[in-house]
Amino acid sequence: MMNAEAQDEAEPLKSDEVSDERRRSKTMSRKEMARDLRRRRLLGTVDADEQALLTEISGSRPKSRADCISSPRPCVFVSCKYNLYLDVNPETGSIKLNFPDKEIWELEFTCALDVAEKGGITLEEVGEIMNLTRERIRQVETRGLEKVRTATEAEPPRDANGRPLGDRTR
Repeated sequence: MMNAEAQDEAEPLKSDEVSDERRRSKTMSRKEMARDLRRRRLLGTVDADEQALLTEISGSRPKSRADCISSPRPCVFVSCKYNLYLDVNPETGSIKLNFPDKEIWELEFTCALDVAEKGGITLEEVGEIMNLTRERIRQVETRGLEKVRTATEAEPPRDANGRPLGDRTR
């Protein structure tokens, strides 16, 4: 048998007993958050602290490779499309952590551009950097090379000035 206190605790709260202060959590997608921020900016209701933070982030964010090449590593701008720590699906806004068992400061490389500047490396090294197997890296490389080959074959031949050969203008 349950005592009276335990029985009271076991009974679910009725909706009319819930105070107005208690609110349920809500998950918002990246698109919803961006839409909400745009709406609040138009209405002029963006919090001053939030606006200061957004201004500071956009002001310190590198705008070109020249800006970020001398930045401290690991790169803290995980939303950059070249950052290796996470991937954001542009269609759904979903986020995938590439290294779920590591923190960003534990990574040897955090920027794909740093890896590219390193020069030629083996499939094993790329796999370790990207947290993928050597075989998967080989598959991605083959698919990428095939896309480049297809794209270049589809382009018309060009002259020394970069104009298509059949183009007689100028």
